[in-house]
Amino acid sequence: MRLSQSQLNLLETCPRKFQHTYLEQLGAPATPEQQEKLAWGSRFHQVMQQRELGLPVKSLVLQYPQIREWVTALDKAAPEIFSPAAETADPAADPAAAPTDKSFRQAEHWRTLHFQDYTFAAVYDLLIADETSAAILDWKTYPRPQSRKWVAQNWQTRLYPFVLTETSNYLPETISMTYWFVESKGEPNEPESLMFAYDEGQHQKTKEDLTRLLSGLTDWLDRYQKDIEPFPQVSLAAGKCTGCQFAIRCQRDRSLIESTAHAEQLSDLATIEEVIV
Repeated sequence: MRLSQSQLNLLETCPRKFQHTYLEQLGAPATPEQQEKLAWGSRFHQVMQQRELGLPVKSLVLQYPQIREWVTALDKAAPEIFSPAAETADPAADPAAAPTDKSFRQAEHWRTLHFQDYTFAAVYDLLIADETSAAILDWKTYPRPQSRKWVAQNWQTRLYPFVLTETSNYLPETISMTYWFVESKGEPNEPESLMFAYDEGQHQKTKEDLTRLLSGLTDWLDRYQKDIEPFPQVSLAAGKCTGCQFAIRCQRDRSLIESTAHAEQLSDLATIEEVIV
């Protein structure tokens, strides 16, 4: 089974939702607002990729002023990203398997890792590497989240450096991951970034957590496919069910929970009154 960072996030958040979404394909279609946000993200990534390849982007940025504003602001905020001093290596080469004396840059760089009978796919928006270090860059077309801890715990932040370490000669300490959030909450638009250094301790912790999570997935899949039981549900106390599209299917809808609790209270009251009489 091929897994992505978004699937890992969902699996860890609620295994039952993972079952409904990926195994049963029950997810609701994206709302118009969600579709629009996805389209903007896709256009921006296309522009950034074409720029890296040396392809023309004028027609795209003229057609979408918002993207032109994002690109211009990002150029101003991080000129070092787009003005590499070192000579660029052959784009067809493998940068991480055998670092050379030349720097390597590639947009939409794909890497896969086979781990415990599962395959992980990581797509780096931009990978910049040389003989001593590797930097993973990721573009986000929404404002920077307030919680750095939340971003650090996200499986994208954990999986991408992990995959690069496992599939290359780079030591964890020589790898970093930086998010650039091109949409700003203020005016004028100023991109913000979050950089996460990597190390051996994080690498081992990620390996342990992946092993635990995948062992659970293997067991849940086996029991689900044998019609023994569905994937486990997240605890109600976690507060993850409010607003979930599967709340009714999982009998976690607030109104259903409240009516059930009320019925149980009435049943208890009737029992008490019957005993008293």
